[in-house]
Amino acid sequence: MSFDLDLFESIPVLGIIRGIKFNSLHGVVEASLAAGLRYLEITQNTPDYINFIQIINKEFPQAVVGAGTILSVVDAQKAFDAGAKFLVAPDFNEEISGFCVDKKLAYFPGALTPTEIQKAWNSGATMVKIFPASQMGPAYFEQIKGPFDKIKLMAVGGVNPSNIKDYLNSGADAVALGGSIFSLKRMENRLFSEIQNDIEEFMFEVKNFYAKISSNN
Repeated sequence: MSFDLDLFESIPVLGIIRGIKFNSLHGVVEASLAAGLRYLEITQNTPDYINFIQIINKEFPQAVVGAGTILSVVDAQKAFDAGAKFLVAPDFNEEISGFCVDKKLAYFPGALTPTEIQKAWNSGATMVKIFPASQMGPAYFEQIKGPFDKIKLMAVGGVNPSNIKDYLNSGADAVALGGSIFSLKRMENRLFSEIQNDIEEFMFEVKNFYAKISSNN
C-alpha cells in the first residue's frame, strides 16, 4: 500500500520500531495491525532493516512501512529500492528532500527551531518531525503554529496516552509511539500482547480526540 496522506491524517499515528530481530518481526507487526496501527517505521540502525521492510511489504500488505534514521541519499535510495513508502530522519537534509520530491516519497525530517522547521517544510517535507517533543512540550506546537499555521507538524519523543490530547490540541498534526512500547525487552521476550494493549490505549486516545472534534463540527 502506498502512502496516502489523507488516510494517514484520519488516524495520524506512526510506530517507530528500532532494534527488532527477525524472530520478533511477525509478532510485532501482527500486534500493531491488530491494535489499529498501520504506519510502521523500521529504523536504518536496525540490523537487516532492508530485509524487514521487504518482508512486511510482501506479507503484510495492509501495513504501510517506511525507513527511519535516514541520514544520506545512499540510505534513502536503498530504502526506496526495498519498498519503503516514506522516509523519516532526526534532521533535515536537502539532498534527501530532493530525492523524496523526485520519487514522490513521503518525507518526515526532524527540526526544532522556527528556521529549521520552515526550511524543511519549504523544501517539500510531508510533515516536519518535532524531535524531541518532550523537551519543548505541547505549548511549543501552539507557538509554532501561530506564524506557521499551514506547516504540518508531528510530535515525536515522549508522547504517551496521558498527553496525546495536549499535543493534538496544541497543533500537532500527528504523533508517534516508539521505544516505550516497542522496547527491546518486550520484543526480545515476545511480549506481543503487552505491545498490542499499549498500542490500543494509545490509538484509543487519538481516535477519541478526533471523534470529539467531528461531533463538535
